[in-house]
Amino acid sequence: MAEPSHQRLSAIVLDERSIVRRTREIEQERDIAIYDLLEANSFVPEGSRAGPYRLVLGVEENRLTFDIQLEDGAPHGKIMLSLTPFRKVIKDYFLICETYYKAIRNAPPSQIEALDMGRRGLHDEGSVLLRERLKGKIHVDHDTARRLFTLICVLHLKG
Repeated sequence: MAEPSHQRLSAIVLDERSIVRRTREIEQERDIAIYDLLEANSFVPEGSRAGPYRLVLGVEENRLTFDIQLEDGAPHGKIMLSLTPFRKVIKDYFLICETYYKAIRNAPPSQIEALDMGRRGLHDEGSVLLRERLKGKIHVDHDTARRLFTLICVLHLKG
């Protein structure tokens, strides 16, 4: 088994062709998620002894793609997941985020706190779903799954 420090992502790239819309808040979420992800993550493709990895995350033909490469860009594998199981949680997450960002401007603190709790709950739901869908393909810890879910939301769903 490789050293734990090798079982991680050292770079992540979002396939810009996959991104449908952008707002200042979405760009900020993306930047924070990437920064936090690269600071601390656990990313172990099944049966791999290589790493660290470079990940290109995108959407192709209604599928979420994890194009895994070694640090030098050499191909290491590609995993595709159906987006269908993610649609509802992503839609709900975007709706609550939109409401949350609007509420920050003038809502009472109790309402902002309730929206933030709902937002975190949906984020957790999405990260649990991601870990389930990656089971047997890529092992990620809870925090890595949360940050990857944020990036999946940033990619948004085409169509």
